[in-house]
Amino acid sequence: MDNPAAHALASWAVSLPLGVAYSGGADSTALLHAAAARWPGQVHALHVHHGLQSVADDFERHCASTCDALGVPLHIGRVDARHDSGDSPEDAARRARYAALAVLASAQGLQDVLLAQHADDQVETMLIALGRGAGLDGLAAMPREMIRHGVRFHRPLLDVPAADLRAWLAAESIPFIEDPSNTDERYTRNRIRRRVLPALAEALPQFRDTFARSARNAARASALLAELAEIDLATAGMPPAIEALQSLSRERRANALRHWLRSAHRAVPSEAQLQQLLDQVEACRTRGHGIRLKVADGFVERDGPRLRWYNVAPSP
Repeated sequence: MDNPAAHALASWAVSLPLGVAYSGGADSTALLHAAAARWPGQVHALHVHHGLQSVADDFERHCASTCDALGVPLHIGRVDARHDSGDSPEDAARRARYAALAVLASAQGLQDVLLAQHADDQVETMLIALGRGAGLDGLAAMPREMIRHGVRFHRPLLDVPAADLRAWLAAESIPFIEDPSNTDERYTRNRIRRRVLPALAEALPQFRDTFARSARNAARASALLAELAEIDLATAGMPPAIEALQSLSRERRANALRHWLRSAHRAVPSEAQLQQLLDQVEACRTRGHGIRLKVADGFVERDGPRLRWYNVAPSP
């Protein structure tokens, strides 16, 4: 039986040497074996020790043993992935993981890192986005490539079902770690994986393929909206002029404002905040009309003819 991860990597373009994010779980184990076979002597395994579980040291020892057998150097980063009050523990761990992977990769001079997210992960991400009422960016789910912290991350397995990876590991008798947190249904992703995906498989057997196609379509539409926003902001300026925004239709104005806030300030307004901002921009027709609205973790204010965003509101 062929490794399905090997098929996914066959035509994947990367810079060598490269890193593989390796947790010791089934998915990253299949990916590491495929990468080591595809690019012998050019692969580094990058393992993030989150310190969140008592078995984390056992994970590290397992990863070291596997890498020794494959002749792959292992680099380990330790992070504190505990979350702040009000923050999602999953989001906090993910942010810490990407930052640690980038540090490990940069220390070895690696420009590219492979991630083992697969087709089931992509479906879970889309369902979570739907549950949050996300727009096209959220429905596009996980991109196949992205740059974070100066490192290019790749997801070559997004078309590969998790079951195919595990079937290959079982056929080859290759050991991997079963993370006990993956069965904890306090986490939304685990509830979807254990309850929703089996029901989808029964009702819509091709759901992985159709969801993947929808994600690609959403990504294309999102890219077009970003291009349109760039065109509009080239006229309105950065930060945008209120009069130029008023010349746009409401939906186009919303698209430009979302893009400005996200690209310039990494601020994502809620739907209610964005609608309030649109109303205020439309009503701002006199010199004395002020604007001061809470948006994300900052404020949008009128500054003469333009809008400005402040991380902390200035004193009145």
